[in-house]
Amino acid sequence: MLATAGSLPPDDHTWAYEMKWDGVRAIALVDGGSVQLWSRTGREITHSYPELQELAAVTGAARAVLDGEIVAFGGGAWPSFEALQQRINISSEAQIRLLAAQIPVSYLAFDLLCLDGRPLLDAPYAERRALLDGLGVNGPHCQTPPSFTDVTGAEMVALSRQHGLEGVVAKRLTSRYEPGRRSPAWRKIKNVTRQEAVVGGWKPGEGGRAGRIGSLLIGVQGPGGLQYAGHVGTGFTQETLAMLGERLAPLRRETSPFASPVPPEHARAAIWAEPRLVIEVAFGGWTSAGVMRAAAYKGLRDDKDPADVVREP
Repeated sequence: MLATAGSLPPDDHTWAYEMKWDGVRAIALVDGGSVQLWSRTGREITHSYPELQELAAVTGAARAVLDGEIVAFGGGAWPSFEALQQRINISSEAQIRLLAAQIPVSYLAFDLLCLDGRPLLDAPYAERRALLDGLGVNGPHCQTPPSFTDVTGAEMVALSRQHGLEGVVAKRLTSRYEPGRRSPAWRKIKNVTRQEAVVGGWKPGEGGRAGRIGSLLIGVQGPGGLQYAGHVGTGFTQETLAMLGERLAPLRRETSPFASPVPPEHARAAIWAEPRLVIEVAFGGWTSAGVMRAAAYKGLRDDKDPADVVREP
């Protein structure tokens, strides 16, 4: 179940509020002594996060299906998406073990979909949340963050800004869980302008970036296909540029994947790519032409399907 971008609801008493954590969504199946993890796109990611096997020991049920977020704290008190990036797209078992020790992740459980064989999708959020709280999911690498029903949305937003968090999520207390659907029963209220974008190509770098990516050409899905939404030329480390170059090289194609025109100054030297890679960007707002202002790269989103990437309000 996905949240819809929007504003705070006017009727606080019928909603619960949670912090919006800066990580990647994952479904966790706790079954006896083992844990399996799947990304939002249905890809199994269990092997990437060995420390999350801890869930089996601390979850107070023989079998449970949890929805939650994988985050990395990066040495700070609050999750860091930049720190988590170092744990994504790693396949070497030796490197996974090394990074698990250097940059450990945590699983933040915020919903319960099935408990000891009992499906809970049709149960209201308030009931699911009470059952989740009763499981006592709490350990060095997992926890159940609080869900607030005794504060206003405005107070929650202010608290999230105070701690530099991405925003809050409001969840209607009576809402059922709708797998894969973006529902108005869950609302995300962001403190910063961030969203996903699909990479449709790149401009070669110059000077210090010669031989590497200069900027990424990005888009969002529209009624007619992938709509050009600007270019991203900042926010990269040398390691990130190398990784993106490796990921994009096999996706090269001869023609633009964008259904809308790309400005000539960006199209002229562009190298086009199949629109399969999703990134997250921070930007200064939308222009009247539907282009992001001053977009900066924040990270790769392997947990997002390019077909689901649309412009958010």
